[in-house]
Amino acid sequence: MAQRSQGRRWRRVCWLVPVLACAGLATVIGQSRTPAPKPLGIGRAATAEEIKAIDIDVMPDGRGLAGGKGSVAEGASVYAAKCASCHGKSGEGATAERLVATDSGKNFDFATNGKLVKAVGNYWPYATTLYDYTYRAMPFMQPGTLTPDETYAVTAFILALNKVISDDAVMDAKTLPAVKMPARDRFVMDNRKGGKVVK
Repeated sequence: MAQRSQGRRWRRVCWLVPVLACAGLATVIGQSRTPAPKPLGIGRAATAEEIKAIDIDVMPDGRGLAGGKGSVAEGASVYAAKCASCHGKSGEGATAERLVATDSGKNFDFATNGKLVKAVGNYWPYATTLYDYTYRAMPFMQPGTLTPDETYAVTAFILALNKVISDDAVMDAKTLPAVKMPARDRFVMDNRKGGKVVK
């Protein structure tokens, strides 16, 4: 008799499980249709001018470059005043990364030769990246303080130190994207579409 009543209880419980599960699912679905909570009432939307001030990224083809220009000679002065203390007098590195190197091995051997140093001249594929990073993040203690002219000049100086451009070159929004870096053809675009693909 005790076993029979216990069996009935289990049947009731088993019958209730799917009913409760459906009720819970309906509650979740119902909750997903409720409107999102209202904002907290703090802050405001950024103005177009504020967005423009920080929207300064530069593409490899030069989109996003500012107006202005700078020569290698002008860059030498800016570099000595604002960069050399960290990167060394001639880009050899000091407390910060080395900027000048031309050796990439016979076959771009960075993966197998630990003695090769990655620097602007032997590893960076686009000259515009140098402008972009310098303008946004340098000098280290005062990022964003360089003018576009100063940034073009420093970029020109560093490229000249790496023997990528001539010592009389002037960089601007037209000439900088046209600079072909030694490592340009060593990188390929990642064009994978969905799933795990290894190339």
